[in-house]
Amino acid sequence: MEKQKLISSTDVGAKGCDWVRLKKLEYIDHLGRRRTWEMAERTTRKGPIDGVAIVASLVGDKPKLVLVSQYRPPTNAETLEFPAGLIDDGESAAEAALRELKEETGYVGSVISVSPIVFSDPGLTNANMKYVTVACPLSENQNPVPQQEDNECITVHIVEKKNLLQNILKLAKQNNFEIDARLYGFALNSSL
Repeated sequence: MEKQKLISSTDVGAKGCDWVRLKKLEYIDHLGRRRTWEMAERTTRKGPIDGVAIVASLVGDKPKLVLVSQYRPPTNAETLEFPAGLIDDGESAAEAALRELKEETGYVGSVISVSPIVFSDPGLTNANMKYVTVACPLSENQNPVPQQEDNECITVHIVEKKNLLQNILKLAKQNNFEIDARLYGFALNSSL
């Protein structure tokens, strides 16, 4: 069995696109054969990490998660997902998570953990992220006010962690939401 490796990466265009470009890759497969692959590459990366997904837990009597929904043009639907965002130049994953959480939801908290880099859809793109777990004390989050940008229209949802999978499925059905795979995987794992 041969070591699989990338041989070349060629831009094939994304005329008029600001955030992505398309590439054709050539690589050697496990049998030593030369193969091709097509991919989308994010052009906004400022360092080794594109963005963060924030697992924000409300700390109180009943454990709850802070989730968001927003319209996503690629799916032509509103999706239910973790708060998330891109990392700004010079910013750590933890700093980006706290900034994005405040902007999108108004909630504040402290970082509990930061995951290693994970890839969102490795068969299509090199886009990557880190999960950042944030504890949000109820005492500091009585009346959170989002600070969304003009191009954002994000709705905040507070969902009990107990029976999380059933809770997000119910919320999605009631509101005709699609569910982001990262959130669904997290909820599925919590139900096992």
